[in-house]
This record gives sequence, C-alpha cells and structure tokens, in this order.
Amino acid sequence: MSKEKSRVALLSVVSNSALVVLKVVVGFVTGSVSVFAEGLHSAFDLIAAVIAFFSVRIADRPADEGHPYGHGKVENLSGLAEALLISAAAVFIVKEALGKMKFGVKMEHLEWGLAIMALSTVVNIVVSTLLFRTAKRTDSIALRADAEHLRTDVFTSLGVFAGLGLIKLTGFEILDPLVAIAVSGLIFFISIQLIWEATTPLLDSALPKADQEKIESLLKQCDSRVVGWHRIRSRKSGSWTLIDLHIQVMSNLTVREAHELSKNVEECIRKGMPRSQVLVHIEPEENAATEDLRPSHKRVAPTNTEDNRER
Repeated sequence: MSKEKSRVALLSVVSNSALVVLKVVVGFVTGSVSVFAEGLHSAFDLIAAVIAFFSVRIADRPADEGHPYGHGKVENLSGLAEALLISAAAVFIVKEALGKMKFGVKMEHLEWGLAIMALSTVVNIVVSTLLFRTAKRTDSIALRADAEHLRTDVFTSLGVFAGLGLIKLTGFEILDPLVAIAVSGLIFFISIQLIWEATTPLLDSALPKADQEKIESLLKQCDSRVVGWHRIRSRKSGSWTLIDLHIQVMSNLTVREAHELSKNVEECIRKGMPRSQVLVHIEPEENAATEDLRPSHKRVAPTNTEDNRER
C-alpha cells in the first residue's frame, strides 16, 4: 500500500513539474496574467505534490520507541501545509491581477495560451482521478489534498481557457485579470475546506457517527461471551484509525480466556475496519462502573450457569 501511494504521489510531482514550466513560459510569451497565475498555481501544486510524496512515505512507517502510535499524523500536517500553500497562491494571483488592471493588459499569441490550458486540463483530470482513487482506497489525507489541488487546476484551467477564448473573439483584454481573480476565489474556497479536513484529526476528534455505529455493530457480532461494552473512544491518525474500548465479560472466565477474548474482539474490529489499531480493556460483568462509564450496549448473558462454568 505504501508503494502504491508513493507511485501515485511521484506521478503528481512529474506532471506538475512539466506544467509549471510550460505555463510560466507561455504566460510570459502571451502577456496573460491568468496564464501566468495558472503557472504559479501549478508551482504551488508542485511543492504540495513533493510534500505529499514524502509525507506518505513517512506516515506508513511502523510505530517505534519515539512514536508508539505510529507516524500517521504526518499526513495531516502535510494536508495542512498544502492547504496553506493554496491560500498563498490565491492571494498572489489577486495581487498580480489587480496590478494588470491598474497598468493595463497587452496580450498576443493567445493560441499558445489556449493550447497549454487545454493540455493542463486533460493532464490534471487524469492525474487527479488516480490520486482520488488511491486516496479513497488508502484513506490518505495527503493524497486527497494533492488530488484537490489538481482538481482546482482543472476548473481554473477551464476558466482561463474560456477567458482567453472570449478575449480572442471580443478583444476585451480586461477579461484576463478578471478571470484570474475569479480563479483565485475558487482556489481560496477549496483551501479553507482542506484546512478544516486536515486539522480536525490533529485535535483528536471522534470518528464520524457512521463509523462509531459500525464499531457498535461489529461488537454485536464478535463473541457471545462479551455481555456489554462502554467508553468507546476513536480518532484518526493520518490514514490509521485508533480505537480503544472497555468490554464486560462473564466473571467466571479465566485470565487466559479473557485475554483470548480481548484478542478476538480486537481482530474482529480490525477486519471490519481495515487500517485500524484496537485496544480492548476487560472488565467483569458486574463492574458497570460509575455514571460516566455506563455501558452503551448490554447483551443478555446466558442463563445456564452450568454452561457458563464450562466456558
């Protein structure tokens, strides 16, 4: 899985490198601030792609003495850095566009700009689709952020293409900086979404309600000797899910049996929720604990005491 993420991240680095060079050159040749802004946008995307490439390699390293919970949150930090880069790109584009509006716009060789925007759109559709698929399969926030970058490039490239086409048809060159400002607005909006998505796991927020309900559902299927559970806690660390909980078991189980039972429950949840780390605490059935630790579910224990003793 780590190799798969690295390969896709590297593809993003290569494609962005090529597009940065082409857009910047064409931006200077045509005199188009929107094309140049797109080159700058791709330059930030390139930096973000490099960050994503290294972060997914680090995030999949196993836990060690200094990082007993693993390195998953490197992906969240990467996603945050990428989002901030997008915001910076949006601000710079607005600055350049306002300068063009103030001092005037003179453009030529618009067909070059149209060609590079069309090429950029096709390349970014292909690469972003691969990134989104891999991000969904591996639950990688870093690849998701990189994919969002390239998806914004698709929309912004189409916007610039449309703007250049209108300029070529009408001769209204003032449309160029206006298109650039519109592009920056879209970029900034997406950066805010990414910042929220990247920072939420850093605050150890609980999993979404649907995932919490899935944990409950898995517990009901795991082992009939589990008679109740409570204090289920969950959080994300990069593409990893961390879960710990208390289960109540019949008090006549031996230490060995209780230990094996806890391992069965952990394995059951891991199978139902891949890329999860699960820790189970055992309690005797009668230990319902205090008010703040009330069981969230209670299974009816078998009534045959003779069968219980055999277990």
